[in-house]
Amino acid sequence: MTRTKKTGMKARGGRVAVIGALGLASVTLAAAPAFAKGGVGITAPHTAHVGKTITVTAHGTDDSAGYLHQLCLEENGFGEGWHQENCSAPAKGDARVTAHGTSARRGDLKFRAVLYGLTSKHDHHPVRLHGSEVVTVHVR
Repeated sequence: MTRTKKTGMKARGGRVAVIGALGLASVTLAAAPAFAKGGVGITAPHTAHVGKTITVTAHGTDDSAGYLHQLCLEENGFGEGWHQENCSAPAKGDARVTAHGTSARRGDLKFRAVLYGLTSKHDHHPVRLHGSEVVTVHVR
């Protein structure tokens, strides 16, 4: 009788452990955030000459339902900090933007693209959805 009781307790303990592990796994999966698919790409020349036109283009998309998308190009150069150069019009689906500019002096210019989600065309609080890698243009 003692032997049967030990086996029953071991089996019950194993069942409790399995049920606890399954419960923990389901809570962990439910708490994990769902990420929307999308991304941003940017292209710029590696080098440019002083006074010549620099063309930077970017494209981005996101499958978030209910959002309009706006893509902005940002520049950081010569100690000015990041600032917006150009933004696309709010639209559904693919967003594209191009910026043309010249540099009056030598140095490095950094560019990045940021895709924002808007709830309407006049949304004053856009949500940052994706950002591109930073590309550097060496101005000679």
